[in-house]
Amino acid sequence: MSGSPVERLVAHAYPWDVLGDPHFVDRARAVGVGEIALAASYHSTRAATPLHPRHKVVDAHHAALYRPVRSDAWDAHPIRAVSASWAGSEDAFADATSILVAAGFAVNAWIVLAHSTILGTAHPDATVVNCFGDRYSYALAPGHPDVVRYAATLAAEAVRGVPVSGVSIEACGQLGIAHVGPHEKTDGAFPGIGDTLMSIDCSDRQRARWAERGADPDAVVAKLRAGIDSLTTGRLAPDSFITDMLDESEASAVLAVRHADADALRREVLTSVRTEAPEARVTLHAHPDPWRTGPSPALTETATADVDAVLVSAWPGTADTVSVVRAARELIGDGVNLGAYVSVLPPKKLDEVDAHVAATVAAGADELHLYHLGLVDKAQLDALSAIVAAHR
Repeated sequence: MSGSPVERLVAHAYPWDVLGDPHFVDRARAVGVGEIALAASYHSTRAATPLHPRHKVVDAHHAALYRPVRSDAWDAHPIRAVSASWAGSEDAFADATSILVAAGFAVNAWIVLAHSTILGTAHPDATVVNCFGDRYSYALAPGHPDVVRYAATLAAEAVRGVPVSGVSIEACGQLGIAHVGPHEKTDGAFPGIGDTLMSIDCSDRQRARWAERGADPDAVVAKLRAGIDSLTTGRLAPDSFITDMLDESEASAVLAVRHADADALRREVLTSVRTEAPEARVTLHAHPDPWRTGPSPALTETATADVDAVLVSAWPGTADTVSVVRAARELIGDGVNLGAYVSVLPPKKLDEVDAHVAATVAAGADELHLYHLGLVDKAQLDALSAIVAAHR
């Protein structure tokens, strides 16, 4: 395969992929990447490690910081980070980074912010709540002062004293209804516009700020509930628009509050990062849809001024994901790099990967972020190598 070259090729990994595997560095070199985004903090996951010599599955059963949780940094915080016992060492991110840097790789600290079930369960008042009063324990509310303080400290502690070249910031904004959790039973239950409606945070704090912008919070919540009920009974089509439920001023107020929270969170986090690692290159996981929630939340109007690259998910090998890359490029212009986050993992068919990746580059991506060095088997590793060879 041949393709257009891109400016950056970054592969993702977890610390436990590196630690205890004397061949990880050789495999990464063989793939051909020079940069690795290494998880410094992450949400819960059950991760396969097919090529690791000591284990084949790692159960990361809660969100954690893969650095020591220092009393000096955290004791005064209402919400504090939790450490991990499974990451490979007490200071797994720093230890894995040392191995990679010594081998000649640039390391980006991959930091997941507002996504933690263990902390959301312990601090329910700091989580997102939908229009029916259901709390999303995994979704830390990005505008809550304690969450902002937690996220800023998490980011600073992630990079403190570690020779990172950059940061890759995930979940810097609001998560919504869509969440792949243990034995997930909500997938597809609220399709189309339902995802948007069920992802609007209706906490007391949000309602008060809607009112500051001239929207009646009780009326907004009533309309959201009516919209969901209409969707689930078939009276509302999934391809409806938010303005079929809310009027323009109400929708604008809701969205403005959400985006302002994301902006404030990002500013605090990046201030902390730049204090500890002033030269770090910043990559922000985001999406061009202004109503988007999740690990790649909506790209706000001011976000691109704060970052070096925007990373959009292009995992499914579909025309829709290519259109997301194209829309993101149109939105951010030429002043900021655009990364396509691509995967070779199932259900992706390996014989379709090359064409899909080439299509994302043609749509405007000038970076490729490869998922994932630790989760792949030999055939998938070879597919990652082919992507790099085609676009180096």
